[in-house]
Amino acid sequence: MANKGPSYGMSRVVQDKIDKKYDAEVEELLVQWIVAQCGSGVGKPEAGKLGFQDWLKDGCVLSELINSLHKDNKPIKKIASSSMAFKQMEQISQFLTAAESYGVIKTDMFQTVDLWEGKDLAAVQRTLMSLGSVAVTKDDGNYHGDPNWFFKKAQENRREFTDDQLKAGKGVIGLQMGSNKGASQTGMSYGATRQIQ
Repeated sequence: MANKGPSYGMSRVVQDKIDKKYDAEVEELLVQWIVAQCGSGVGKPEAGKLGFQDWLKDGCVLSELINSLHKDNKPIKKIASSSMAFKQMEQISQFLTAAESYGVIKTDMFQTVDLWEGKDLAAVQRTLMSLGSVAVTKDDGNYHGDPNWFFKKAQENRREFTDDQLKAGKGVIGLQMGSNKGASQTGMSYGATRQIQ
């Protein structure tokens, strides 16, 4: 798969649209966060999309990242760099499983081939941005870096109503239902009657 040639026609158009979603500014922010979160031991990638992909491709940096968000009971027990493709993909899969159990929703997750083959690096950025947002929202002391880098996720805002409040609400016509303000059909004419011969 990695030695696949260039795409043509509709495949090329689709790939170009996917490539345009990749954001260099988001890449820079994510690199800053990952280095702040994991320490300088993870290194830094070369600038650009290919450098970012090569940095994350073996799954080790991603595994270090998800482990750094846990104080105890690290989700990925063994992080080993390997040149074998299936080992790298397995490491990425372990990260994705751990990220989902950490709180990243399924629709924000990238597929292993998106990173490993470089098919959709914008999806990789989306997953990492979502992971950062979950980490900032949890506010459990394991997040390192500027909290303004990510948005806080919405929290539950549960409300309790008394029986009297619920009964009073049943008599109110909601604004979405509209109001006819006492209108009726009096005075309406539908035209002359039809003459049948």
